[in-house]
Amino acid sequence: MNQTITNETKKKRINFLKKQIKDGFKRKGIKVGIISGALYGVYTALLTLGMSSGVWSDWYGENSAGLTIFTITYLLAALGNALNDTCSAVWALGNAAKDGKFNDFLRTINSKPGKKIMLAALLGGPIAGTAYVIALQMAGSIIVPISALCPAISAILGKIFYKQHINKRMALGILICVGASFLIGSTGVTGGEISIQLFLGIIIALIAAFGWGFEGCVAGYASAMVDTQIGICIRQLTSGIVNLFIVVPLIGVMGNGVKESIELTVQALSNPAMIWFVLSGLAAFLSFMMWYAGNSMCGAGLGTACNGTYSFFGPFFCWLVLGVIYGKEGWSLPLIAWIGAVIMILGILIIAMNPLDFIRNKKEVI
Repeated sequence: MNQTITNETKKKRINFLKKQIKDGFKRKGIKVGIISGALYGVYTALLTLGMSSGVWSDWYGENSAGLTIFTITYLLAALGNALNDTCSAVWALGNAAKDGKFNDFLRTINSKPGKKIMLAALLGGPIAGTAYVIALQMAGSIIVPISALCPAISAILGKIFYKQHINKRMALGILICVGASFLIGSTGVTGGEISIQLFLGIIIALIAAFGWGFEGCVAGYASAMVDTQIGICIRQLTSGIVNLFIVVPLIGVMGNGVKESIELTVQALSNPAMIWFVLSGLAAFLSFMMWYAGNSMCGAGLGTACNGTYSFFGPFFCWLVLGVIYGKEGWSLPLIAWIGAVIMILGILIIAMNPLDFIRNKKEVI
């Protein structure tokens, strides 16, 4: 009898220790995911600063340097995203090489998880990334919380593609996120009217949210089987190459020809404002690496939700860097937008977990 009790006690202790380790790993993943969201806010502010400095200020200025509206709206946005992702890829490759993982990176590219990350990168980088920058230039930092609908979209796509269950709590979180996005979008309405530019910016921000939602859904699986440093190399390199050598020239063809896209790229690369793209690329590299790491530690849903806190950090760092430090006008947000961002974060957390888990007493009887 005593032996039976002793064995049961040992099993309880082992199970308790396993749970402690698992919970600790999950908590660490949550912290990493939130840091990734903060770094994404830093990336957003630095990229926007770069695209308003040096030669970029001439392109976006009153005279527009003779550029067409199409070029200003779409080609410059694609170029800014391409330069950021290319710099980010260089940072990622340098980091992998420093730690002796470059050969592992080359081997992983042709693996099944590697190809999944490449697929996710195509939607999350060239499509979502370019859409994000276009929306940011058209409507300002108001689109940041709207693009952060990606966890809700990731949950819906998980239901469609992977038959993942969406319970009532997750459905409530999705509705809260959608409601918050409308609340934030309403801040751009003045006198009962909404400008066409703001409306298009919000729509394009939703495209970014869909792309990142898809990436979080697909890459969440692959990131659990690939070293984070290698995974982010594949992601950023894929995005950088496609953006710089396919997306930018293609948009150039749709405008005034490839020659214009090449000329603008050369001017941007040789301009002092390029330093901001180097720094934004570093912030983007660290953000995505921590996002992938967080996904592998606490699951794609919760990891994407924690990363989605950039819905607050994005407007915050844009206000801090562009508005407070550099004194640029138009970067302050009304109170209702800050409230909407907080509500959005609440909805994201509800999608990922039961908030009651934070206050429940989980003491085990040992």
